[in-house]
Amino acid sequence: MVALYVDLPSELEGELFGPDETARLESFGRVSRARDRLAADILVTGWGSAPLPADPGSRLKLLVHSAGTIRHLVTPAHLSSGLRVSQASAGMAQSVAELALFMTISRLRDLDQVDRVMTTNLRDHAWHNADFGLGRTLAGTTVGVIGASRVGRAYLKLVVASGAQALLYDPYLDEREAKELGARLVPLELLLTSSAVVALHAPVTAETRHMLDAKRLSLIPDRGVLINTARSALVDTEALLNELRSGRISAALDVFDNEPLPADSEWWRLPNVLLTPHLGAQTWHSRRTQGAIVVDEIRRYLAGLELRHEVRADTYDLMA
Repeated sequence: MVALYVDLPSELEGELFGPDETARLESFGRVSRARDRLAADILVTGWGSAPLPADPGSRLKLLVHSAGTIRHLVTPAHLSSGLRVSQASAGMAQSVAELALFMTISRLRDLDQVDRVMTTNLRDHAWHNADFGLGRTLAGTTVGVIGASRVGRAYLKLVVASGAQALLYDPYLDEREAKELGARLVPLELLLTSSAVVALHAPVTAETRHMLDAKRLSLIPDRGVLINTARSALVDTEALLNELRSGRISAALDVFDNEPLPADSEWWRLPNVLLTPHLGAQTWHSRRTQGAIVVDEIRRYLAGLELRHEVRADTYDLMA
């Protein structure tokens, strides 16, 4: 009988798997939550799961991660040794893309600053005397997307449907694929100089770490908006802080170098930044979709079918 270990807090397991999905998991074999996880054939992991040891033993054959990145769990060496790994990040793409869309519209309309004025300065409710300025519509705005990841593609679909002109930078895509996504493929520097909104949706690799340094951030036009729901390491934080201190551009951020943000962090005090606490994937629909992916990947593995979300040694840097 197949031994399956669920390495998840009970609350998260309940969010991921409803009664039907739990029953399907239990139909695959013996499900354990309290024994040695390396004594299982299949391991289900999630946020907070501990890394695998360098040598996890010969019994463990499949790890299915219910969240996104697996970098903290497994290394390319694990994958090269025969362990198969799948992840459920595709289940989070729509939720993260919708947050990025909300951030985009909020920054174009300065809605976070409007809210501050309404709730702190207009105690007499005399908003007809306040100068909120003129916002911008997403329709007709040029949006530059860095990275045609799952989230990047979902975000592109949303902004293109809203009437935005989309530019795309992704060295792994060709012009035909970009056109199918409704975008024009351009070099990174051209994207930065031409976009009113720049949205980051790339993985962190040796090539993309701090890809937006001081020089590239300076290319974003005045009043430009930077959206980052991907990874903070894509941006040189000090360079971004310098740009934001000047007031030349604004930003909306869901990811930070240190999470949670320290109480004395400057991010709290900047008026031109919309902050959210890394909650891009925190929706009920996202959790259930992630859980369904986990169950289906296990089903496919046991049936000898191709895994739909497998991470291999040669795709580790791009998918992990």
